[in-house]
Amino acid sequence: MKHKKQNTNINRRAFLNTLGASAGIAASLPAISILSEATAAYADDIGPQGGRARAESSERIRQDVAERESNVRIPNHDDNGDEALYPSKIGNYSKNLKHNPTTGEVDPAAYQAMIAAISTGRFADFEALSTNGHFGASDPTTQRRLVNPGSGYAFDLEGTDSHQLKLRPAPAFASAQEAGEMAELYWMALLRDSNFADYDSNATAQLAAADLSKMSDFRGPKEGGAVTTKTLFRDTYPGCTVGPYISQFLLQPCNFGSMRIDSRMMTVGPGDYMTDFTSWLNVQNGVNTSPIPTGPPAYCRSGRDLTHYVNIDALFEAYFVSCINLLGNGYFANAGNPYGRIYDGGAGRPRNTVVDPNGSLAQVGFGTFGGPAVLTLACEPATRALKDVWYQKWLVHRRLRPEEFGGRVEVKRLGRRNYPIHADLLSVSTVLNAVMSLHGSNLLPMAFPEGSPNHTSYGSGHATVAGACVTMLKALFDDSQPIKNPVVPNPADGGQTLIPYAAPSGEAGAAGKVPADWRPAAGAASGFGVRCRAIKVRTESDGCAPLPIQ
Repeated sequence: MKHKKQNTNINRRAFLNTLGASAGIAASLPAISILSEATAAYADDIGPQGGRARAESSERIRQDVAERESNVRIPNHDDNGDEALYPSKIGNYSKNLKHNPTTGEVDPAAYQAMIAAISTGRFADFEALSTNGHFGASDPTTQRRLVNPGSGYAFDLEGTDSHQLKLRPAPAFASAQEAGEMAELYWMALLRDSNFADYDSNATAQLAAADLSKMSDFRGPKEGGAVTTKTLFRDTYPGCTVGPYISQFLLQPCNFGSMRIDSRMMTVGPGDYMTDFTSWLNVQNGVNTSPIPTGPPAYCRSGRDLTHYVNIDALFEAYFVSCINLLGNGYFANAGNPYGRIYDGGAGRPRNTVVDPNGSLAQVGFGTFGGPAVLTLACEPATRALKDVWYQKWLVHRRLRPEEFGGRVEVKRLGRRNYPIHADLLSVSTVLNAVMSLHGSNLLPMAFPEGSPNHTSYGSGHATVAGACVTMLKALFDDSQPIKNPVVPNPADGGQTLIPYAAPSGEAGAAGKVPADWRPAAGAASGFGVRCRAIKVRTESDGCAPLPIQ
């Protein structure tokens, strides 16, 4: 294939605007320049093109796309410098490997073996981490395994290659930004069992907002330069500080064909884990843990509920359910849909000239720009996004998990090492004193016995999938529409039912509708949820959601 110079400086919106145009190909095939002259008709094919001509057109389209993707600039992949700065690798991920029993620092030989395996990408070299004794569990039958580092090497036949997408460096271990993000996670752990709706009157939430306002480089949303109980823990994307904490798409029941989707989630009881050094160290060494029991279902009310959701979700399920909600409740397609603004579902109903005056007179969408296509497109970017971010996780950044950072804080408190942790966390914030009073350590209280998943922290898999899938939803649907019939969990029955959302004055539009709640569980099921679970800091969500669509 010849290498052609092409203009690849195309932004996301321009790319998405081409989607509607491409759907018109089938209706105007003879006029499209990419097609050859129609060949002789076959008895079973009366289309404008068939046989070899069709195959050659298909090949040409694929070659053009491949050349265009190949010409995307190869970026420099910069990390935050911690891996080179600290010989003990205190700023990098090492869960599952062998660790020092006193400090929890990774065994140097084990870390170098992991780096060697990542460098070669050979399956056998990863297997050797176990067979050569670099994993940490003394009993191999209880040893947990790393989560899919091989995904970072995978090629894909669609989209820009993972190695050609760039993710900015994470905040450094000793930075004020890292200290602010860790302080937020400690406060989230303390408020995990408090209902979001009660934050305004919750004394701990008030302390958290005031405390985070004192951080010198905390980058969460603020009102008048200060964190408030209305902005506490929320994401920074447009619309995320408006309306209830949880997206309507995570609350509203909807129909999946003839089946009713009950959007209540199975709950888990209160309790914090890994708050003593022995259990923390076991988890760092990869020792398996027992699952925790679930309780009765309820609508999502608290950080505890949300942590369980993101712990076992089918990763793209939030966006699939959002798409089902949008299709089932009659939300309009974007104006670029060539068949019209109403997704028909395949019945071919008459055009509604009142709400869809420019819709097709003769066709409705189905396999292209109709219900089945939309449901597929909403979720299809998920594996591409995962391959992209897994490359960043394993081959570029290898950032430590927040629970690992919490171990550094505790080891420093115990006087076993003097780590360069920023004073904002150690002396400006009061959150470590609050955690110490509750648990007798400065370890980060975790929502589950196993702590974080066994893959590196940066970037966030949930947030990257959210960025890809929500981008598709916003391309396929008109996101200027207000959300219909907003609801919140009923506090009177423990979240067993839903009640209408009463928007504060000045927040919502007519009839109490939420105009900005086009967060199809992106803030809920990705950034916000994984931070409630204490497995990600803010940067990992805010920085990664746009990754697959740069």
